[in-house]
Formats: sequence, C-alpha cells, structure tokens
Amino acid sequence: MSGPLPGPGAGRAMSVGNGPPSAGLPPHNGMPPQQNTVPPPAGSSTGPQSQQNLNQIVLEYLSKKGYVRTEAMLRKESEPAVTNGTSLGGQSTDQGGTKATKAFELLRKYMDDILDVYKPELRKLLWPVFVYSYLDLVREYFTKDAEAFFAKYRNTFERDHPQDVNTLSAVRLPPHLMTDTLAKLYLDNKYRVTMTLMPFYNLIQFLESKMFEGGQALIDVIRDHLNIVTVDRTATTERSIAAILASGQDEDELPAEDEGIPGHNPGHPLTSRHDPEADASRIRLALGPYPLDQDLQDDVRATLQDEDAKNAPRPGQPSLLDEYDARIKREPTDDVPSRDLIPLPPSLARDVSMEVQKVVEHRDRYRLEGTRTGGVGPGVSVTMYTFHNTYDSINCIDFSGDNKLVAAGMAESYIRVWSMDGSAITPPSDNAQPASSRRLVGHSGPINAVAFSPATINPDPKGPPTSSQYLLSASEDKSVRLWSLDIWQCLVAYRGHDNPIWDLQWGPYGHYFLTGSNDRTARLWATDHIEPLRIYVGHENDVDCVAFHPNNLYVFTGSCDRTVRMWHTSGGNCLRLFTGHTGNVTSIACSPDGRTLASADDMGNIILWTLETGRRKKRMRGHGKGGIWSLSWSVESTILVSCGADQTVRVWDAIQETTESTSKAADGAAAAKADGALTTKGASGAPVTGAKKNAKESGVTADQISVFQTKESPVYKVQFTRMNLVLAGGAYLPRPTR
Repeated sequence: MSGPLPGPGAGRAMSVGNGPPSAGLPPHNGMPPQQNTVPPPAGSSTGPQSQQNLNQIVLEYLSKKGYVRTEAMLRKESEPAVTNGTSLGGQSTDQGGTKATKAFELLRKYMDDILDVYKPELRKLLWPVFVYSYLDLVREYFTKDAEAFFAKYRNTFERDHPQDVNTLSAVRLPPHLMTDTLAKLYLDNKYRVTMTLMPFYNLIQFLESKMFEGGQALIDVIRDHLNIVTVDRTATTERSIAAILASGQDEDELPAEDEGIPGHNPGHPLTSRHDPEADASRIRLALGPYPLDQDLQDDVRATLQDEDAKNAPRPGQPSLLDEYDARIKREPTDDVPSRDLIPLPPSLARDVSMEVQKVVEHRDRYRLEGTRTGGVGPGVSVTMYTFHNTYDSINCIDFSGDNKLVAAGMAESYIRVWSMDGSAITPPSDNAQPASSRRLVGHSGPINAVAFSPATINPDPKGPPTSSQYLLSASEDKSVRLWSLDIWQCLVAYRGHDNPIWDLQWGPYGHYFLTGSNDRTARLWATDHIEPLRIYVGHENDVDCVAFHPNNLYVFTGSCDRTVRMWHTSGGNCLRLFTGHTGNVTSIACSPDGRTLASADDMGNIILWTLETGRRKKRMRGHGKGGIWSLSWSVESTILVSCGADQTVRVWDAIQETTESTSKAADGAAAAKADGALTTKGASGAPVTGAKKNAKESGVTADQISVFQTKESPVYKVQFTRMNLVLAGGAYLPRPTR
C-alpha cells in the first residue's frame, strides 16, 4: 500500500500496492535479454539448440523487423517468472481467458461472501474489472479467449450498460482498440470508484491472500486501470454525528468528482447507500426528446410549408419550416428513447395541428435566453387570477394548455371550471342563460388535484379542434375521474389506490397519466385501461407530488419522507434517489430540455438536480415556511417560477452559479453554511436597505430575480405558457378581524 491515509471526511486517491516485482521481463528496447551462459567456442560441435535460444533468435528477428506487439507477446509467454533470479515454481501459470475468468470469478465469490453492508460499494468494481479484463485480452491477442470471456459475462451488465456492451462487442482485434472511440476512452482513462476504507482494505488483504488463485491478476487490473478514492465512513455517512456537525444541517455530500470514466455514462452515486436493494452500478439515462412518428413529421413539415406560403415571415424572422428543422437538428441523437418503450396511439389530424402550433409559439415566444446583465434579470410577466368568496374551500387549480379554461378542485367534493376571459362555455338553452363556468359533480370526497389534457391554441379555426378534451381529478375518495369537456360528464372512474390521492399529472403527449397517494405508491395509468399499468413502490411515506419527464420515459415522485425518486416509466425500477430536503417535498417539475429537475419543500427551499449525474446543482431560498405548492420552467429551461403559502410568486435564475460559502460573524460566532450569497429583497426584487426587514425575506439567495407579493392570497398554481407568459392562480383569504 502507498499513500497517506485520508483525514476525516476527505477523499484521496489511493494507489493499490505495486504488487510483486516484474517477473523477469527485460526492458523493451528491442534487444534480446543478456544471458549469463558462456558461448561455446567457435567450431565446436553443439547439440540441438534449446527452446530458449530459439526464442531469443525469433525475438531478435521480430525486433529488427519492427513487429513490436508480436515480440512483446512472445517475450511475455516465453520468459519464466523469477524473483531474485529464482523461478517461482508455485506461481500460477494461467494465461489469457483462463487467467481473466479465474480472477473475475474470484471477485464475484468474494462479493457473495462479504458482509451485506459492503456489497453495494464492492459491486461497483464488477463493471470496470469486466471491461478492462476484456480489453486486455484483446490487446494481448487472445482473440478467442476474449470472445468467450465477453459472451460468458455480458448478460450480467446488459441491463445497466446496454449501449456500452453492444459497442464493446464489436471490439475483437487489437487494431480495433485504436479506432473504437469507447475502447480508447476506457484505455486512456482510469475508472474512478469511491469506496470507504474498511471494504477497500478487506479487499486488498483478500487479494493478497489469493495471489496464485486470481488475486494477482485482479491487483494488476486495479493498479493499471482503476483509480480508487477512499473516504472515511465515520465522517461521511448521513447518520454520523461528525457529518451533521460539519455541515450544520442534516445533509450528506459525496466528493464532487463523478465516478466512472469522466464525462461518460454518469449515474447516481447515492443509490447504493440510500437504497440497498437498488443496483449500485451506474445507469445511463436517455434524456433526449421523444421521437415523433415519421408520418407525423412529414405531415407537420407539409403543413408548415403551407403556412409559410400563406403568411411569409417578417424580415429577419425564420420561417416556420426553418424553425422546425433547426429544432430537430439541435436535438441530440445519442440519448433518444425508443418509441417501443412508451408506445403512443396512432397520430391524428389533431396531433398535426398541435405540433404546428407548438412550432409557431416557439418561434414567436418572448425569449428568456439571456442571463443577468448588471444585476438585472430578464423581465418576466405574471398574470394573476384571484378567486373571491371561496371561504378557503379551493384545494387545487390548473390552467388549460390553450389558456382558455381554469379549473379548481373544492373541499366540498366538486370541481368548477371557468373560462379565463369570461366568455360563455355553455351554449344558451331555453331554460338557462349562457354561463362562464360549469360545475362537475361525482366525487364523494375533497378534490386534491385537477389536470387538463394537453392542448394548444387552434392554429386553423376550420381545422380539427386542439383545445383540452378531458379533465382529470383526484380525490380523497381514493378514485380518479376522467371528465369530458365536450359533454361535461364523467366518462370513467379509475380505482386502485388504497388511500386518498394527493396529486396527478398528464403525460406530455396525453394518453398516460400518473397519480401519487397516501398509500406511499405512485401509479401509471392509460386512459384506455381501467387498471394501473405500473405501480412504483419505494417511498417510506405519502407520495405528495408527481411529474413526468418531457420524453415520457421517466417519472418523478416527491414524498413526505423528504426524498425525490426518478423511475423508469415502463420498467418500474428506481433510477435516481435525490436526498437533501429538510422538509416534506411539496412540488416537483422537470425542465423542458429534460436535463434538470426542480423540487421544493414545505420549509421554503427549492433544490435543482442535474439528472445526468444525480447530484444537487444548487439550493434556492426565499420562500417562507408553509409549502411551495407549484413550480414551472420557462421554455429555454433557464428561468424557474414558484409560488406557495407565503402569498408570493418568485422568479429564479436557474443558470446562475452559487457556491457553498462559510461566513463568520464579527464577534467570532460559529460558522454557518449556506448555498449562496444571502441578501434581503423586497417585492420588486431589489435589495431592501431599511433597518426593518420582513421575516419571510430574511434569507434570500442571490439567484432570485424578482418576487411578486399578493394581497392576502396564497398562490396555488403557477405555470409558464409556451409563449413564456406566467399564469398564476390563488384564492383571496383575508385575515379574520378581531
């Protein structure tokens, strides 16, 4: 072993011991090894040349001809292993696939026998040992052995590393190592693994005791290809006293560097520690946009071309077709999910019209791409809808995608839908006057969540309607109801949860929807199935909020157990576990680009998470306690808006970096840890200079752009439109007079 032991809480790269001395191999200088034998006199008769002398002649010939790799292979196989000039008769003489297989099986057996507490950490070694053992076999011209080794163990890793396994399967000859990008990436870098001290030391001691049974081969792989970083468990585990005292709060931070190959296949390093049942190996995510059906794309392009012919773009403005093509070109192609995983119904004329309108709105939107200049953030407009005379009976609010309807779920077990512009939503009849609202009755318990199906403004009044067709509602009566907005009737009631349902959300393309319940589960449904398609189990408390990833492949759940989980929609397995909230998670939202997740809690904190790495990006503070009830992202995924019980709508810069800083008071008070510079701001977003400060504004991070204060109106819902206008809804609840 070499290198000093790390201090408490510190992570240091430790190199595994240099291993036994080199087995008598001479330096690679092209010359045959010097022998201590006396050459026979000239002209003397000699017997048949020994195998050693023949090898020397061949090695010299190969060196002169420049066959460097063949020379190295022959030299490695022909030289006996010696230590201090003495052959090690008891040393293993295994070569090629036998050597690699024995070493890999030794590691697997060791992991099966080790204590369960160490298994998640040690299991992370299997993948890099498999990859580098295979690449070493290929490099050393053991072609058949390499293929057999790869075929024997590839099934172990196909679930978590499908793309890498498929790519490496084509690497079979040494020249491939120089041309294949993935193979070069692994061979040019060391695979980084973070481990605590105890399992690391136990592993090395075990390998040293099994030197002739595969241990030496494993040590060689670890020494040559792995960078094991050891940390002290007593100072890093989330339940340790040292960690709590060091951080000043109940948080657990790993070293900042990612595990694995830098920049390749990042995964969630916390999974193995917080969820022992989850596989500790790194899981690659497909965060790209959902691929549209080719027929749908062709129809959209044809319609956009017709629209450009009818309405030519203004000078300097791109055409709709150019905007559509540019958006497709910007989308990555290496992480696009498969349509087979999340199938959607065949596209209709309505879908074509909706995609066309999305392109129109994307081109003509108010752009919020610029970051702060001179401390002034982008101007975000908020339209607030306030409901009066509700007597604190509104539980939830939602706006339709075409910005025409707003629905509120009531504690009295009914839903009321209004037109946002006050126009009539029901035709006049002989017995009733046209009304701007409708009441939907059917639930037998308070309504906790409502959600309109996806919709857009209709680009062609003569074409198929693109307004919301359905409304979903979730209730404490343990059911979800689907309402038709054409006939204003309940079409179906979905039952499956065992307790009240707290939240629901439509998938980005409709058809699927997600629910979260007091029974600690989330469930995936389809409108054409009465039973849930998937049940996501793992939270230790109520699932309070749910959200979809924009590409439909993943779903998110937030819970009262203060964690957020990311699930594979079709597979049902948990891919990420986000920890760090100090209160119940009350709202979550994924950015439109699919790269960042925002989650909020009832302590007034918002945390941004980078999905690729599974790590916290930053924490934003400013809301008062009581709950942040809604989050929404701008089209560019650069601005976040939030609202909650503190009667404010706040605008945040999601791009601005904030650093973990430690500050001390002038009187030498204890250090306090913060996620960013703390300021005090007023309703306009400008710093407050007066001596008296609002208690709710006493800890605002510097990435808050502005805050909009209502008058005695808690804000239940905030939503960015596709034109980057913010809609907000709340109920006027004046304080009782004494």
